[in-house]
Amino acid sequence: MDLNSDLAESFGRWELGDDDALLDIVTSANVACGYHAGDATVIRRACARAATNGVAVGAQVAYRDLPGFGRRFIDVAPAELTNDIVYQIGALAGLAAITGTRVSYVKPHGALYNAIVTHTEQAAAVVEAVGEYDDRLAVLGLPGSEWLRLAERAGLRVHREAFADRAYTPEGTLVPRRESGAVLHDPDAIAERCARIAAGDPIEAVDGSPLTVQADSICVHGDSPGAVRIAETVRDRLRGQGIRLRPFAGEG
Repeated sequence: MDLNSDLAESFGRWELGDDDALLDIVTSANVACGYHAGDATVIRRACARAATNGVAVGAQVAYRDLPGFGRRFIDVAPAELTNDIVYQIGALAGLAAITGTRVSYVKPHGALYNAIVTHTEQAAAVVEAVGEYDDRLAVLGLPGSEWLRLAERAGLRVHREAFADRAYTPEGTLVPRRESGAVLHDPDAIAERCARIAAGDPIEAVDGSPLTVQADSICVHGDSPGAVRIAETVRDRLRGQGIRLRPFAGEG
């Protein structure tokens, strides 16, 4: 199983998360590309630490939305969205290269991630961007999403993701952050849920119904309160079950 986290989300003097600590725990780093968060110095530092630790680097592409942290839907034209995604992957690739690593995969962020679960036009635009930039890149997303369906049809390497600290609807989508209970905080309960996901057992959806989530990678959000403790608890629980943690897309 892979354990991933969203990193390089600080910007200038505004600091968010503990990248160094998380990069000692996770096996894949979803590195912000400057559109929703991150600046060149923060991004380069995260890539350098990932390279040192053998953590795979992924491009966490987003809408151009620094004020909203990429969590607001933008009805951007597909061609423009494709160009935005290519731009972000290329920027991260440059910083990754000079730190001795490379971009291994692409994972959309925030509102874009949620939009392309069902928004076929925007999902196709992101798929087109990845294919045009480098069709050897893996992609990571929600099981059953349009994003993964179209990526697989385009011949890209597709990997499914589960979320350690987010509540699920009975349909397998994420409960919107604005709703009560959307974000989970208890490290032990989160670790237990991740252990069930890794074993292929059902977890509890927000309405109490059983839900099976198929995943190649589990995400612990780097900006959540107590993110480092949650990631450590999840890692230790998975290892305690004899599950080997390794990057789904290969090391940087």
